[in-house]
Amino acid sequence: MCVDICWGNFIKLSEHFDSAAINRPLFSITAGFIAAFCLFALVDISALASTVDALFAWSAQYFGLYWQVLLLATFLIGIGIAFMPGAKKPIGNKSTPEFSLFQWGSMIMCTLLAGGGVFWAAGEPMAHFVSTPPVFSGVESGSAEAVSYALAQSYLHWGFLAWAILGSLTTVMLMHYHYDKGLPLAPRTLLYPVFKERAIHGPIGLFTDAACIIAVVAGTVGPIGFLGLQVSYGLNDLFGISDDATTQVMVIVVLTLIYVLSAVSGVTKGIQLLSRLNMLLALGLLAFIIIAGTTGFIFSSFADALVTHVTHFFDMALYRGEAGVFGEAGWLGWWTVFFWGWFLGYGPMMAIFIARISRGRSVRAIITMLSVIAPLITMFWFTIVGGTGLGLELANPGTVSAAFEGFNLPAALIEITQALPLGTMVTCLFLILTMTFVATTGDSMTYVLSASMSKTEEPAVSVRVFWGLAMGLMAVILIAIGSGGIDKLQAFIVVSAVPVSLILLPSLWDAPRIVLQRGRDQ
Repeated sequence: MCVDICWGNFIKLSEHFDSAAINRPLFSITAGFIAAFCLFALVDISALASTVDALFAWSAQYFGLYWQVLLLATFLIGIGIAFMPGAKKPIGNKSTPEFSLFQWGSMIMCTLLAGGGVFWAAGEPMAHFVSTPPVFSGVESGSAEAVSYALAQSYLHWGFLAWAILGSLTTVMLMHYHYDKGLPLAPRTLLYPVFKERAIHGPIGLFTDAACIIAVVAGTVGPIGFLGLQVSYGLNDLFGISDDATTQVMVIVVLTLIYVLSAVSGVTKGIQLLSRLNMLLALGLLAFIIIAGTTGFIFSSFADALVTHVTHFFDMALYRGEAGVFGEAGWLGWWTVFFWGWFLGYGPMMAIFIARISRGRSVRAIITMLSVIAPLITMFWFTIVGGTGLGLELANPGTVSAAFEGFNLPAALIEITQALPLGTMVTCLFLILTMTFVATTGDSMTYVLSASMSKTEEPAVSVRVFWGLAMGLMAVILIAIGSGGIDKLQAFIVVSAVPVSLILLPSLWDAPRIVLQRGRDQ
């Protein structure tokens, strides 16, 4: 009944769009696809499951190696162009930045961390600790030696490569073509070096934008669904509230209202304010864990894991293992390839958002923030949250791993925070932080989705509300049909990244060309 009422309001809202303010063909393709996916899930989840599983296996098998090379090349090329003379000049036709360094950094940091900074930060290091990644097969699982290797593997998935693909090269392209050349601030512009005007006007551009929108919707609904699971589990553990679909749906409804209101207020108000408050809460909680937790273990583990990560960087980045060049996905498919697909899907839309908030910054500043500073902060965050869990587990085996058994990701965070002083209060604050983290992704992605299909500089309020509610509703439907819905969404995230990864390819040569030309002009 709840889904029926929400869907009715969702359809009514779509009828209020002003045809002069929105790209209707693009809206029809993307909204129609999302509606069809949800309908398929409601009608026959088993058929959807088999279809998505088959597509996932195919994507991981034939695109896994390409994605590994693409992310590695994006990172290395980005670091290279940051040292070019043309990287020092502000970009975006502004001589001074629109936002302060803290405001700018907060909005950027809250993007990737929102998707996994709490949910995965607690669980992934523990997963690699109790079951050593195959690239480190000689390390004994659950041992003190396994700590640095578990964290190093987590660093790979959330560090340098993950952040670089979210906008280092593509942001440079979009800022140049949009602010200097007047081309649309849309994914289609990333194909301009290859197809020229055909990429901007015509079916190539239409389907490029549609593919990127569908991928980012899938990627954003994932964290929304994860949040429902995390908060529902926490409320059950703390207060005995039933951990079921009803509670999870209520959590998602509250979250949706928060990020829709933030997106409606715009980048300079709600999105910026929510990101800043989010970072302040995160910094406060991190400081508390460092002081109240195993301080020495956290810092020593970070140093050891960072050395391990750098030493084995190329081994992990290019690991193929049992998959070979074209083979079964296995561990690689459900870990590295899954994360690469997730972040690749975000790539173009994140680049649009970062381009919007980075006017007046230099190419060097943008790449340094995305490819160096943000990854190091993320790694330290994973060490504080996940490393604390590893320290607790070493001191008293079973403290976290017993609840985590069966890959129970929501349980990892709760067990870690409950073991700290003032455990109940800290757990509640972390659940709030989880919600605000995901809300920052929801509002920024709602904004860029709306902007990418709008014909005006600022997307209409009705468009923002529509896409915000659409993602919330999609998460509600997938939660309502059971855990299989979220599992299939995770697999679908990888499938949706296939066309997006091809759209990102021109950035490897065009971003260096742009920076080189800026150096000559300067």
